[in-house]
Amino acid sequence: MKFLRTSLFLAVIGLLAISVQSCKTKKVIAKPVPVEKPAPVVEEKKPEPAPEPKPEPVPVEEKPNYNFSNVQFEFNSGVLKTASFEVLDRIAAEMKKDPAVKFVLNGHSSIEGSAAHNMSLSVDRANSVKLYLVNAGVSAANLSIKGYGATQPVASNSTEEGKAQNRRVEFKKLN
Repeated sequence: MKFLRTSLFLAVIGLLAISVQSCKTKKVIAKPVPVEKPAPVVEEKKPEPAPEPKPEPVPVEEKPNYNFSNVQFEFNSGVLKTASFEVLDRIAAEMKKDPAVKFVLNGHSSIEGSAAHNMSLSVDRANSVKLYLVNAGVSAANLSIKGYGATQPVASNSTEEGKAQNRRVEFKKLN
């Protein structure tokens, strides 16, 4: 009896599945009705004169601006400040406009520390700037460095602001 009930149950499910499939609506796609286009009106065209060739604009070559601001450094450090990157990128772009121009990078320091230490520090600062510019695409042959230590201050070494201004690298054009 259990076998008969199971068989009958499976038969009913099969019939229901078949009837569900046959009752599904089929999509009918209507064919589009062709639209008649009116015949185009033909007008007589007069030949147009050939356009005059436009002269190509001559590129205006910008002259480099070698009025660079000094690159500042922290106390007792030859490491570039993050704020200096934007200044150095502009300097590198100007230097690349005329690759024949040579520059001297003059390193300076404040009065704090011994004269030998300040001289070494000013050379390290100039080397940091040179390395950045070379990595930015400026020819290393066009850059030379010179360290001055604390011998050429631009501000008084008696105040912190003056000392900060003296920790710098200056750019000098040679030719």
